Amino acid sequence: MSFRLRRLVPALALIALVMVLPPAMASTSGAGSTVPASRPPDHGEGRPTPRTTPIRVSIGELAAKFALEAVGIPYRWGGTSPATGFDCSGLVRCAYGRLGIAIPHNSYALWRTGKGIEPSRMEPGDVLVFSGLGHVGLYVGRGRMVHAPSSGRHVEIVHLASSNYASRLVGARRVAPA
Repeated sequence: MSFRLRRLVPALALIALVMVLPPAMASTSGAGSTVPASRPPDHGEGRPTPRTTPIRVSIGELAAKFALEAVGIPYRWGGTSPATGFDCSGLVRCAYGRLGIAIPHNSYALWRTGKGIEPSRMEPGDVLVFSGLGHVGLYVGRGRMVHAPSSGRHVEIVHLASSNYASRLVGARRVAPA
C-alpha cells in the first residue's frame, strides 16, 4: 500500500464513522471533524429541510466510541485486538490506533503520554490512570469509563463514582491531538 494511501485510509474511516455516529456522541465544541447533519428535504409538503449546521466530533469522542464497541470482548493479558481480546492498555491503544494515532501499549508509558488533565475537565477519550500506574481506562463521558478489567472478565463500562476506581484515580491524560 502506498504511503499516500496509508495516510488517507484513517481519514476516510473517520469521515465514514462521523456520518453514522449516534447523536449522543456528537459534540458542538472542541476540535474535531465537521460534517453536515442531514434530514430528508422539505419540498413544501411538510417534510423537513436539510440541516446545514455542522456537527463537530472530537478525536477523543471517536476513540471512546471505538472502545465502547469492544464491550463484552474477553480480557487477555497483552491483548490488542477484538479477535483475541484486550488488556487495559491494549484496548486504549486499539481505540486510538483505529484513528491512526500511535500510543504506547503500557500503562506506565501512557501516564507519561499526552497532557495532564484535571478530573473535573475530563472529556471522552481521555486516558484514566489508576494507582500503581498498573491500570488504565478510557473516559467515555457522564462519569463513566470503558476498560478491560482483569483475567476472566470482559471489557466493561463502569461508573467511576459507584466503583472503587474513583478513589484509585491518579490522573487523566489527553492523548488525542487538539
